[in-house]
Amino acid sequence: MSWSGATAVVTGAGSGIGKALACAMASRGANVFVTDVNEQSAREVAATCGARAQARRLDVRDPDAVRAVIEEAATVTGRLDYLFNNAGIALGGEAQDLVLGHWERILDVNVRGVVHGVVAAYPMMVKQGRGHIVNVASLAGLGAAPLLAPYSMTKHAVVGLSTSLRAEGAALGVRVSVLCPAAIETPILDSENPKDLPNPTWKPDMRRFLTKIAGPPYPVDELAKEALAGVEKNQAVIVVPGRARLVWRVSRWFPALAELGVLDAVASERKHKS
Repeated sequence: MSWSGATAVVTGAGSGIGKALACAMASRGANVFVTDVNEQSAREVAATCGARAQARRLDVRDPDAVRAVIEEAATVTGRLDYLFNNAGIALGGEAQDLVLGHWERILDVNVRGVVHGVVAAYPMMVKQGRGHIVNVASLAGLGAAPLLAPYSMTKHAVVGLSTSLRAEGAALGVRVSVLCPAAIETPILDSENPKDLPNPTWKPDMRRFLTKIAGPPYPVDELAKEALAGVEKNQAVIVVPGRARLVWRVSRWFPALAELGVLDAVASERKHKS
């Protein structure tokens, strides 16, 4: 499918990866619905992306709201070509210090939020006989990410959903890809756990810890270029950057070696406990 004249909905597009993807598609001629739980951020991003972008407030935890935005996009433009389920939160800390509320919150956003997008968009795309759903997971969804266990859990779920749905949708004209980036230079690297939940006694420095595991954060605009190139090629699993693909392959082919590396990273990060 061509980007020119296409309609794309991007969730969690008020910053970071979602913002970069939205503006990259708009620059290629797509009509982009920039959605985010923070309406002001969505409006600012849409203005940055240009005339082909428009903003909507969207909390992906609300299935009715997700459906309404996706149906609006299809109605206004007469088509729905791309859905990027990008909205997500990070949550770190020792599992022993996390309460049930932490696990429930990240499931609500990172898993149910994606499901809400799929349930709204997939039948529509099947009826059209075309469309492409891109679910944003993480390298943490392809291997172990200790000290980020809830986050890793949700991203593994997104990978499983995506690869399974891809096989179902192939004969129906619907493509499904999953984007699995390593650490990307975005605000999420420096984010805190939800303020309305108990703070764990200690949480890792995500920037330092992820750099130890898979290298320094990658520029978000470069990520967007590589991600869209992967979408154009209809890649099933899009792993960015190149060094992350090496980490992924090591974890698949030499799991014991990969585990040693992860254990070393955890031990190194725990040294910073106060």
